[in-house]
Amino acid sequence: MGGAERHPFHREASAPDLGKAGPENPCPAIRRGRVTPCIAAACRSAVAPRGGALAKLELHELAAPVLTAALELAGIDPADVDELILSNALGAGGNPARSAALAAGLPERVAGLTIDRQCAGGLDALLLARAMILAGDARIVLAGGVESYSRRPIRSRRFADGRAPEPYEQAPFTPWPDRDPDMTHAAHALALKCGICRAEQDEWARESHRKAMASPPGRAEVTPVGGLTKDPFARALSPALCDRAKTLQGSITSANTAVAADASAFCVVVSADVARALGGNFPRIISGATLGGQPDLPGLAPVAAIASAMDRAGMELKDMGSAEIMEAYAVQAIACQRGAGFDPAIVNRSGGALARGHPIGASGAVNAVRLYHEVLGDGRAGVAAIAAAGGIGTALVLAA
Repeated sequence: MGGAERHPFHREASAPDLGKAGPENPCPAIRRGRVTPCIAAACRSAVAPRGGALAKLELHELAAPVLTAALELAGIDPADVDELILSNALGAGGNPARSAALAAGLPERVAGLTIDRQCAGGLDALLLARAMILAGDARIVLAGGVESYSRRPIRSRRFADGRAPEPYEQAPFTPWPDRDPDMTHAAHALALKCGICRAEQDEWARESHRKAMASPPGRAEVTPVGGLTKDPFARALSPALCDRAKTLQGSITSANTAVAADASAFCVVVSADVARALGGNFPRIISGATLGGQPDLPGLAPVAAIASAMDRAGMELKDMGSAEIMEAYAVQAIACQRGAGFDPAIVNRSGGALARGHPIGASGAVNAVRLYHEVLGDGRAGVAAIAAAGGIGTALVLAA
């Protein structure tokens, strides 16, 4: 496919007709699909629990094979990529997007942008890619996330009075310590607020594992990385195992909480004209929203983001064929499913993070990859949603 001067993806295009805008329809052409950015391909690594098969890989080693595979699936030459947007929450900084871009053989001009919105970052990367394309600043953007819980650095806090540095696990997400709970304590508070008992949480967890085992991801979804071709954690989770699970806080247990994990996931986001040149009928990123909510109840934040994204898309619950809702905790997924009004039958139809693991900065992108394949499979619209520490929710709507 060669350089930009020869490739049709980089011809000068005339400005698209965006239609007549109004307060109820800010961009009619986006809804009709004439200029809507599409996902030309989406894939991920397997999700492996911390200390497992992916534990020895650096971030760029986790990301590069998936980036390469995504471009191959889309039929796009790496030389034609405009940008890589990569979410990472637990790394040591240093712009891992740049290292991943170079490791994947992208042109040196692709600078790479690393973002950190914790769990929501993987979905936000896609929304940023969509915005870049709609603004005319790019036509082909790789977007997603990578996380190595296994290789995360040990963080320490320094003190001005000369005390020895103090290691810490969770960064502050609000300026108020009394409204910045540990995530497990926040999940417990959510269970109390919403009246969701342990039995309901355990049943959700068992169902997540059951669905994951009954409908494992296909080869088009999971790219071999580190010798893994499938998610290794899903298992037959019995009521007896749930009963014996370690209590973390109140009704929150090790059985209804997602395990820490390593993974990467990326989508090839392209402009409408590139999609036409590729000749595919790709899922379109119709809308998305990221909203802040109550800082000490982050698990509820996706409900407002889902409502906003669906409103922007001009869609209703009846239009949705699938919903990929993050399962950091079973209680969080239940609260979001009920709060958004989704039929449980369309939520995480092939299981969720409880049956895979939670690779923090990559989890939103894993959900997006899952949704992409669901939308491709049934031709119906769908939504992906995730909560993040600090009371943040992000949602994305795809349509065939």
